[in-house]
Amino acid sequence: MLVPSRRRLRLEVWIVLGLSLGQSAVYSVVQLLDKLTRAPLSEATSTLNRSQSTREYFDLTYQLLDIFFALVPVVLALYFLTDHLTPGPAGRGSHGATAFQKLGLNFARPGRDLLQGFGLAALIGIPSLGIYAAGRALGITTSIIPSALDAYWWTVPVLVLSAVRHGVVEEVIVVGYLLDRLPKLGWSLPLAIFASSILRGSYHLYQGFGPFIGNAIMGVIFALVYTRTRRLMPLVIAHAVLDTVAFVGFSLFGKAIGLG
Repeated sequence: MLVPSRRRLRLEVWIVLGLSLGQSAVYSVVQLLDKLTRAPLSEATSTLNRSQSTREYFDLTYQLLDIFFALVPVVLALYFLTDHLTPGPAGRGSHGATAFQKLGLNFARPGRDLLQGFGLAALIGIPSLGIYAAGRALGITTSIIPSALDAYWWTVPVLVLSAVRHGVVEEVIVVGYLLDRLPKLGWSLPLAIFASSILRGSYHLYQGFGPFIGNAIMGVIFALVYTRTRRLMPLVIAHAVLDTVAFVGFSLFGKAIGLG
């Protein structure tokens, strides 16, 4: 198997992050500065799933396009992680491991992955509510609206797809991809986990400092679980469950309990 040079790996990482969560982190910092210079952070609002058109089926189209194109950098990262066809003896080729096998992003052990995923969701979700409440009380967290989509027949399915999208994009790139590439660039594993976690917190900064802290802690926990199990699927499941509960729960019950 041909081993990429460090220069190529650095370029790879910049491309993947520049097209995905690195770009999101830069925008998030700018949005935070914008909010801080307008009014106290406690008076600001962060909306996660917005309507993009007042016309139902155009809104649906925009939502599905957003989900689809957000996954393109994931495909690129998986392509980079795959051991491609390389020359063998007498010109014969040999295939290496796929990225899905490397990352444990498959259905090899569905029962255990589901149990671990739901367990991680509970471990992260309950303390996250406390961190959000503390951040609001301290004035360092914006008011977060998980969904502002209009109520259509497709609203809940799209919110579920959005939650899965977030789980796949973040866990594949921030955990699976970076924890493969950064050590190959000479970073120690603790430093790679720290960088991965800070990045995860950074692209949530538009929500305030509370979500930055909470997501950075989540990043450390998820990275440690991954380094022990080499399975990304439980992390994707946990992330998708957390976001589904937040998005769909708010969409269905937010207004009824005075949150919308």
